[in-house]
Amino acid sequence: MFLSRVLLKRHSVLPGFDLALGFALLYISLIVLIPLSAAFLKTASLSWSQFLTATATPRVLASYRLTFGASFLAAALNVVFGLVVAWVLVRYPFPGRRLVDALVDLPFALPTAVAGISLTAIYAQNGWIGQLLPFKVSYTPVGVWVALVFIGLPFVVRTLQPVLEDLNEELEEAAATLGASRWQTFARVIFPILAPTLLTGFALAFARALGEYGSVIFIAGNMPMVSEITPLLIITKLEQYDYAGATAIAVVMLVASFLILLLINLLQAWARKRQGGL
Repeated sequence: MFLSRVLLKRHSVLPGFDLALGFALLYISLIVLIPLSAAFLKTASLSWSQFLTATATPRVLASYRLTFGASFLAAALNVVFGLVVAWVLVRYPFPGRRLVDALVDLPFALPTAVAGISLTAIYAQNGWIGQLLPFKVSYTPVGVWVALVFIGLPFVVRTLQPVLEDLNEELEEAAATLGASRWQTFARVIFPILAPTLLTGFALAFARALGEYGSVIFIAGNMPMVSEITPLLIITKLEQYDYAGATAIAVVMLVASFLILLLINLLQAWARKRQGGL
């Protein structure tokens, strides 16, 4: 038995696994676990009444509703149009496709402050797009939603593209041969395959939107109880040297985000299991 263990270790598929695992855990601890633990420890210095005062005032609750609501709606819209963009880029050759493909990554490369200023100028009442709209966008909750849609689209498109490229077109041809319409082919053949990936793209876009700050504060107007996002409240408390209050709000955001992402991951697992059973 000792010899088999030696041979197994000698012929391991991943040489140096123990050392690599140690470095990986150390890196994750330094970058993720320790900072998050510090936030919880700082919040623990507050009493329960102080915690509620910091995290459950009407102003803070309004910021939660705006941040989570706008992030959810932005991610939902990006799932729909991200699928359309990814489908067009993968399935249809057309002039300028590489340019369009490169433009999808623009929110990744563009500084968030530049994006916020640009969106504010375009959607202002005297802007190129804003003057054509019958309602106000800049300095309203709608502006927050627009900014979150802008920064979240690449996450959905880039998540879907590899799956669409590997999708076997023979499945669609077989469905058409059996008499299925285009809508039936999409709903019963293509969508079940894409569903777990769509959920992944939604989760990435949603998580990215929750923590967005730079591109939102310019277009939001930052009016308390109206267009003030939670990350701005955290920054405000830090500027007032209320570190415990800032970390308390951050902990609420962290726990809520974790629960939502856990639910999305469970839905992903269910979709994959259901897909495997079909």
